[in-house]
Amino acid sequence: MKTYITTLMKTLTLASCLILGINQQANAQCNPERRAHLIVDWQMNAPLNTDFADKISGWGMNFEGLYDITPRLSAGAFVSFHTNHQYVGRQTLQLSPTESLTTDQQRSAFQLPFGAAINYALCTHSQVCPYVGAKLGAMFARNTTYFGTRGLYDKAWGFYASPEVGLKIYPTKQKNWGFHLAGYYSYATNRTATLTGDIEGQNNAGFRLGIIF
Repeated sequence: MKTYITTLMKTLTLASCLILGINQQANAQCNPERRAHLIVDWQMNAPLNTDFADKISGWGMNFEGLYDITPRLSAGAFVSFHTNHQYVGRQTLQLSPTESLTTDQQRSAFQLPFGAAINYALCTHSQVCPYVGAKLGAMFARNTTYFGTRGLYDKAWGFYASPEVGLKIYPTKQKNWGFHLAGYYSYATNRTATLTGDIEGQNNAGFRLGIIF
């Protein structure tokens, strides 16, 4: 688990450095209106297609760097992560016709999607601006079951797609910073094996709340 946390932190640090570098370059231009933006969100999600770890969870974050191609269209990159947990009480599991296991379970589902992001603003001059967007890329998933003193896990890569609708709120006319609110649905093709069966794909719905720089 420490290896994955270390890898995650390195990925987030690299992404933040790249995004901040783009942001600083944009600020150095003569154009008084900034075109590069960084979004940092707290994220909550709910799994939709599996009961492996289906509890609503707020253990997630989203990092997004966007560049305004036009006043309405923005494109860039994102990386996010999320973990869902679930405790299952003691029960007897039939592992095979001749084998069974009686135990409780602590389940953990970790997701790390990253890729390209695009936003289309539904207004241009308002300080409160709704938008529609989409994210496309890849996702790393790791599903772990802890039982007794042992653990069983499986990891997989898959394709990731996520449409979203959101709202950007700027307190000042300069739009140097603001608040971000979004609702999203995500679909990934990851296939993993667990103690109680296989998981085909991972679908989630959730919302994000954060700030824009």
